[in-house]
Amino acid sequence: MDNKQTISKPRMEWIDSMRGFTMILVVANHMSTIGYGEALKGSVYLSIFLLFRMPLFFFISGFFSYSAKTQWSLKTLGTLTLKKIRIQIIPTAVFFCLAAAILTPHFLDTCVDWLHKSMKGGYWFTIVLLELFLIYYVFAYLESLGKKWLQRWKIEWLPIMLFWLIALGVYATWYMPSWFHYQNADWLKWSSFSQVILYLHFFLAGNIVHRYWNGFQRLFDTKWFAPIVLIVGTIALCEFLNWHELRRQWANLPRTLAMYSLVTTTLLFFRHYASSFSKETRIGRGLQYIGVRTLDVYLLHYFFIPRIPVVGEWIKSIGRNFAVDITCSFAGALVVVGICLLTSNIIRISPFLKLYLFGRK
Repeated sequence: MDNKQTISKPRMEWIDSMRGFTMILVVANHMSTIGYGEALKGSVYLSIFLLFRMPLFFFISGFFSYSAKTQWSLKTLGTLTLKKIRIQIIPTAVFFCLAAAILTPHFLDTCVDWLHKSMKGGYWFTIVLLELFLIYYVFAYLESLGKKWLQRWKIEWLPIMLFWLIALGVYATWYMPSWFHYQNADWLKWSSFSQVILYLHFFLAGNIVHRYWNGFQRLFDTKWFAPIVLIVGTIALCEFLNWHELRRQWANLPRTLAMYSLVTTTLLFFRHYASSFSKETRIGRGLQYIGVRTLDVYLLHYFFIPRIPVVGEWIKSIGRNFAVDITCSFAGALVVVGICLLTSNIIRISPFLKLYLFGRK
């Protein structure tokens, strides 16, 4: 592993653009399912993009979770924990209640029902992201206690790599119900920790890539890396979508390989065309603006998704057409994202609401 190094500011622009792109993917998915009423298994577009949109989101969050400048102590741990709780919990609670009141006919019954489900009526993401950050903060503090010993033996990479492998192993057991029986535990649902199990390893993977960015850049630039990722990803995707040759407990292997391959391919794409996603370009400025307002868009977009089932019926009637499906989904998503950003700017007129609804001073 190469020495840890943070990315210089100019290189951060394409990461923000990638985060904005990922937020558009999230809204596009909800546009397809909630707005158009499409079934997940009946859409080629949904089948592919669902594999990596949330893993990519958590990968990027993990990427930004690492900072070489942070000096870990109990005070730092407490300060970051309280800050993250304020930023994540208050907005989630407010919009959770608003969604139950506005989007459903029975407020209290809906709240009780959503609280007992891991997806929380769609507002699970900020809860899970909070849990991931808190887990990482505790890990980073404990890691710092053994920093001198790790440096002496030149194994600074060992704790984070072991943590990632353990997280990946726990994730794998989630798809082995005949061997493990904890998946239906009630606490996993009401705490949304079931989603933590699914996405922690992606969060840690992003953290590792940022920690050892110089080494990963050299790896990305080798002539064989991108072809291998594309080949492995294509084979894994075909197995997951169409071939279905692997059975029982092995069935999750191609799915996981496809997810990592798609995340890596997206990372390689945005990095390779970084100049096109800078603030000097229109698309770069647009994606970065969405990228720094992902919390706003996520919290608001459920209120603005139109219900147009006729579009879903039309898409279904013309067959599994990827181009039509993705065009309709993205077109609707861009409109919804635009409305969310306008609403966000109106809310941000109030410094109080700006702080407590979107976590910004």
